[in-house]
Amino acid sequence: MLKVNNLTKHFGNNKAVDDVSFEIKDGEIFSLIGPNSSGKTTIVKSIVGLLQPSNGNILIGEYDIAKNPEKAKAQIGYIPDEPSVWSYMTGEEFLYFTQALFGVSEKIRKDSLPKLLEKFSLNGLEKQYFEEYSRGNKQKFSILAATSHNPKLLLIDEPIVGLDPTGAEIAKKMFVDYARSGGSVLLVTHTLQVAQEISDRIGFLKNGKLLTVGTLSQLRQKADLGENASLEEVYRKLAS
Repeated sequence: MLKVNNLTKHFGNNKAVDDVSFEIKDGEIFSLIGPNSSGKTTIVKSIVGLLQPSNGNILIGEYDIAKNPEKAKAQIGYIPDEPSVWSYMTGEEFLYFTQALFGVSEKIRKDSLPKLLEKFSLNGLEKQYFEEYSRGNKQKFSILAATSHNPKLLLIDEPIVGLDPTGAEIAKKMFVDYARSGGSVLLVTHTLQVAQEISDRIGFLKNGKLLTVGTLSQLRQKADLGENASLEEVYRKLAS
């Protein structure tokens, strides 16, 4: 579903992403982990079309994000690291607006609203303005908006930050269910426990380079660690 080929991104003299290649299959959750300034968010923003690569190309399905941006973006759901929405838009308006952008009919938008709100128990809050929401509720509405049009590829940049424990568990289940129904997920996170729990494969980033990719079992073998080693232990061994 997603192919990133030799992606490089410069900001002035700084090479934020250095010749990174990977792909994500249908029904797969792929996580990118790494320290601050390792290139994670730059990669996500390049995939979603917010940044133009200095080199390389990105295919979403059969469409190149640079050559066919509208068709490529039509297949994407994007959850940014900071939920930024117009302050005087309500949660309900935000969901309607997002679905309308992706061509969801008015009837489906109205019919789906109660079910969307119920996922995070947000019923009764949908008429409030975004500026009135807590950080966690802003994130919940962002997750609902990104998944409300049934995209084929879900891009998630730090989804759990700001969520309460119950909300975090609901979000993780949503991502797993989405993948099991055939969707593809790119998860970028500092929360290694989340990546360990839900990822099919994991990639380690450092200084803009993709060091290694594999299942947790494969990464444990590469690190010469036992089958019970945590992702944090594996990462410290392979990325040091």
